[in-house]
Amino acid sequence: MSDFSPQLRKWARGLSRPLFYLGNNRLSQAGVVITTASALTLVSFYLAEVFGFRPSPYVGIIGFLILPAVFVGGLLLIPLGMHRRRRKEIQQGTLPREYPRIDLNQPQLRQTFYFVAGATAVNLLLFLTASYRGVHYMDSVQFCGLTCHSVMQPEYTAYQNSPHARVACVQCHIGPGAPWFVRSKLSGAWQVVSVTLDLYERPIPTPVENLRPSQDTCEQCHWPAKFHGDKIVVKPHFADDEQNSFTRTVLSMHIGGVDPMTGEIKGIHGAHLDSGNRITYISTDRQRQEIPYVRYSAPDGNVYEYFSMDAPPLEELLATGEQRRMDCMDCHNRPTHIFKLPGEALDQALAAKRIDPSLPFIKMKGLEFLQLSYTSRAEAASQIRTRLRDFYRREHPELFNSPRRGEIEQAATALVEIYQRNVFPQMNLFWGTYPDNRGHDPFPGCFRCHDGVHSTRDESRTIPGDCDTCHTLLAYEEEDPEILRTLRGE
Repeated sequence: MSDFSPQLRKWARGLSRPLFYLGNNRLSQAGVVITTASALTLVSFYLAEVFGFRPSPYVGIIGFLILPAVFVGGLLLIPLGMHRRRRKEIQQGTLPREYPRIDLNQPQLRQTFYFVAGATAVNLLLFLTASYRGVHYMDSVQFCGLTCHSVMQPEYTAYQNSPHARVACVQCHIGPGAPWFVRSKLSGAWQVVSVTLDLYERPIPTPVENLRPSQDTCEQCHWPAKFHGDKIVVKPHFADDEQNSFTRTVLSMHIGGVDPMTGEIKGIHGAHLDSGNRITYISTDRQRQEIPYVRYSAPDGNVYEYFSMDAPPLEELLATGEQRRMDCMDCHNRPTHIFKLPGEALDQALAAKRIDPSLPFIKMKGLEFLQLSYTSRAEAASQIRTRLRDFYRREHPELFNSPRRGEIEQAATALVEIYQRNVFPQMNLFWGTYPDNRGHDPFPGCFRCHDGVHSTRDESRTIPGDCDTCHTLLAYEEEDPEILRTLRGE
């Protein structure tokens, strides 16, 4: 045989003879059919994506997860069928001592051999591609947010309207490196089971247990020790009177950090998140809102333990309770999945003119209609629109029947959007379900520790609770704050 060297001929004979003989069984042939069909479908799916087709989450599951699994299943059936035939013939004593001779000099057999070898190489390439694409798809925002729609709808909706809307879910929930990737997939396996069997809690409990430390995720982009100095924060507020009277509160937030000139630790970030990681605490509730014990390692090397005088921790809790090291997530616990309260959301919509603040009593009535009890989001959308129209039709007919009717409709649309971004009855998620620890109104937030009653046992030191610790109040609910005029150079 001129086309094959002796070594290659020997290798081909040793490989091809058992494959041809043992592969002649129904199970292996079924595996070939399944593999071929799923491979052709996968190739068609990939080509469609190349030409701009963007699958829905459920089509994506089929194309990136189910079809590759079927493909691999078909491949496994081939050796399984060969193994079963070999074992059966050994038991029956019919397995030949030498497999039937395959003459590769015959063009038909040689072509068959080439085809099988080529198909094997293609299948290997498809397997590697499908594995990569499957992992990539499972890490996509689309998969995380839309596949389990009923469960993740609140989180995905909040994510789309957050400062991190262009940051992929896995960058915060998994981060870089293989160990946490593997842990996330193992955790995800149980999540699939819980969603399939309807075992998940409503609402999703927070904080997320065993979340990767923020040093490995948040601090890939944010640097707490970076010296920011003070930051001016302006909070708009509209009263619930007829004119929706507009005022602003101005704060100078002492963000701080580590002063690059002196190395001095200053402000909120400097005190809580310097490189020493100097604060640990024990909480008594799942949401970490009750904190009876705080341990603080001062820069001078001294260690201070603070105990709540209002609710002193039991000695058993101090001995066995989990001591959590404070990080970004203890204050910024809703950095992406932000659910606003109705008053704050209305103030922001009015300030941005998504709702016309000249509409009489729009703040009061909007707040009232948003906080009514509705059985579903669809009912809320219908009822909010109807109630707002009825109010203006009844109380302000001259406005309702004027060209400004469009402003009323726009306000109704904005109210519905506020509700549907923040309330999800099917998940038992209502106004204020999730506390936000950044600040202290309306949730305890900073006051979980900075309440003036966390002291050392001898009461010689107390965690400060005065306002100036974290911010300076420059103006409180003023119509035209002087500080803003000064900053504008007026």
